Amino acid sequence: MSLIKFSNFHFRYKGNQEYALNNINLKIESNKFILLAGETGSGKTSLIRCMNGLIPQFYAGYYKGSVEISGKNTTETSISNLSKDIGIVFQNPENQLIAMNVEHEIAFGLENLGISRDIIKERIEEVVKITEIENIMDRAPFEISGGEQQRVAIASILVLEPKVIVLDEPTANLDPFFARKIITLLKKIQIEKKITVIISEHRMDLIVPIVDEIILMKKGGVIAYDDKDKIISDDIFENLNINKPKIYSIFNKLKKRNLFRQNIPISVQDAINLLKTIN
Repeated sequence: MSLIKFSNFHFRYKGNQEYALNNINLKIESNKFILLAGETGSGKTSLIRCMNGLIPQFYAGYYKGSVEISGKNTTETSISNLSKDIGIVFQNPENQLIAMNVEHEIAFGLENLGISRDIIKERIEEVVKITEIENIMDRAPFEISGGEQQRVAIASILVLEPKVIVLDEPTANLDPFFARKIITLLKKIQIEKKITVIISEHRMDLIVPIVDEIILMKKGGVIAYDDKDKIISDDIFENLNINKPKIYSIFNKLKKRNLFRQNIPISVQDAINLLKTIN
């Protein structure tokens, strides 16, 4: 059984004539680090909203087909029950933070699920250590930086022990230093917890080198989904109007001029290692 399964899924927002999602067929397995990429307006955010039942339970519209999370149909399972399997962190984490301090914020979801105090304490200690937010536990969410807010939002999801964490442009409001820290943290979480992390992200230089797989979207449809190396060597990736890694762009141009014939590297280190092998 796939962890996430879209079957012939279509969705059109209420009042819109065009479909935001068109015939989505997608199977996502466990323990993967996945990039969700696509042109502006391609349907990435709508796809994410489907994964925890926000579409169609919160966002009204017309739909057909099905979405399943760990075998649970998202139209028949409450959003609160789906949150045990999948957690979503949106672009602006401040909108998700509602408690008076960070500790209460992290504990909020567990308290609503009726988890015992001892287990809550144990889980909080674990996620606080992983996300490295020990020094801000007594502070209010609105008093901390954007990077710290993002870590708190991730911790508040991680404490529920979901099988999947999905993030929609998590570094959009962060400077390059904190953006790199967040991406590195997410990879660390995925490896240590052996969960699936799906991230919609425009900073390709940071994210592409460390993902396992890439989902590409265009005009409401999934146009490619495969291992990273297969995707970046495909014409579909080259022709998509997205912010591609700089190293990829450089070597792709060399390849088109017949000055380079090997697989295209996607990070500076990959390029260095490759160039060392060329006589």
